[in-house]
Amino acid sequence: MADPKGFLKVTEREVPARRPVPVRIMDWKEVYEPGDSAVLKRQAGRCMDCGVPFCHQGCPLGNLIPEWNDLTWRGEGRAAIERLHATNNFPEFTGRLCPAPCESSCVLGINQPAVTIKQVEVSIIDEAFSSGWVEPEPPERLTGKTVAVVGSGPAGLAAAQQLTRAGHTVAVYERDDRIGGLLRYGIPDFKMEKRHVEARLRQMRDEGTRFRAGVEIGKDIAWDELRARYDAVVIATGATVPRDLAIPGRDLAGVHFAMEYLVESNKAVAGDQVTNQISAEGKHVVVIGGGDTGADCIGTAHRQGALSVTNLAIGKQPPEARTEAHPWPTTPTLFEVTSAHEEGGERMFLASTVEFLTNDVGEVRGLRVAETEYVDGRRVPKSGTERDIPADLVLIAMGFTGPDRPELESQLQTQFTSRGALERADDYQSTAPGVFVAGDAGRGQSLIVWAIAEGRAAAASVDQYLMGETLLPAPVRPTDIAIGLQPA
Repeated sequence: MADPKGFLKVTEREVPARRPVPVRIMDWKEVYEPGDSAVLKRQAGRCMDCGVPFCHQGCPLGNLIPEWNDLTWRGEGRAAIERLHATNNFPEFTGRLCPAPCESSCVLGINQPAVTIKQVEVSIIDEAFSSGWVEPEPPERLTGKTVAVVGSGPAGLAAAQQLTRAGHTVAVYERDDRIGGLLRYGIPDFKMEKRHVEARLRQMRDEGTRFRAGVEIGKDIAWDELRARYDAVVIATGATVPRDLAIPGRDLAGVHFAMEYLVESNKAVAGDQVTNQISAEGKHVVVIGGGDTGADCIGTAHRQGALSVTNLAIGKQPPEARTEAHPWPTTPTLFEVTSAHEEGGERMFLASTVEFLTNDVGEVRGLRVAETEYVDGRRVPKSGTERDIPADLVLIAMGFTGPDRPELESQLQTQFTSRGALERADDYQSTAPGVFVAGDAGRGQSLIVWAIAEGRAAAASVDQYLMGETLLPAPVRPTDIAIGLQPA
């Protein structure tokens, strides 16, 4: 695809530069400088005529990557967005937030840096929005069937858009005061400004999707009552229960879950008045957890004016390049320096938190940490290696265990897996008839690209359930695993 000799002529991987650290930590705008169209075309031209495009399998959505790389190289932006939208409802989200397993599967990556797939993707959709090519696609006819989608994150929005376009009347319920779920309140603006969410919601409203913010299903409306009102229900609430750290001092003031902190920050950035907001200003901040949520906390703390930021990870520091344990085309676990890590702070690996330390008034003043050692496959603190580090604010970013379950169990009698996710069949239907599950609520904590893929697939199953047949694409089943990705 693309330039037949592109990968031979252009061997370097070029991505847009990030704005200077001293500049970008003064605001909440996205960290990247505007891209250069000549560089973009040159990089898209590196996409090979590889015969078997493993990037298709690396992407849970099955994105037609060689096709839109070729169209970008040829300067055919409108055709490129049509091919991109054929498999992905929201490339403006994945192009900014997805860790790009497709690039790990890129055939060029065997002996050269992989094609900048993610950057080409986001450039295509940004050009499409700016050129007015993203238009509403309302259904030609209505089926008379109604569907409630609970949760307005990427899985819920993808399911809602597909079902609306199939002709069903769809209402999306969200317990927060604004639509967007994790996209709205979990992702800081320096990673994705909320104008991208608003632009897509405008399209969905014009297509006919209805949104009901500030309504918590299970409390404001019972789950069984919702099921009685609608012909089908899609649960896309995400995995919202955070994994806790049950050690001495956990109840001290100043120790919070990461999502408490990020939600309040995002609301403040949106212009809301947040009473007693959790802030890093003038504090020594410790973030426990080395994943994306932890990195989001780090970048937020820098922008709030933290005195210091320390990031603790219980495991070993990953390698900087592939090892024999992660051969191509699997997705390797590599040491990553995100934009937030670039901005300062200290990263500590093999660090086990033993205790939160208190001052005289019941506030956290520090952490006692020890070196991690592996005993019978378990990671435990190594005796005799303890030391104290100062902390005025501690943020626990250790992942999530599953969806909130009490009301689901009592009102719908749904069943859960041993890992805390909602039980479901290969057609995404839960143990409650007519109730389907998409995204992290059924999969467990996972990637945004999986959420969108499952939202699309669940929509196809709902359409089949309601109409007896469907023309909607179903890219993945709950049991599918893309190359290199392990079940969440």
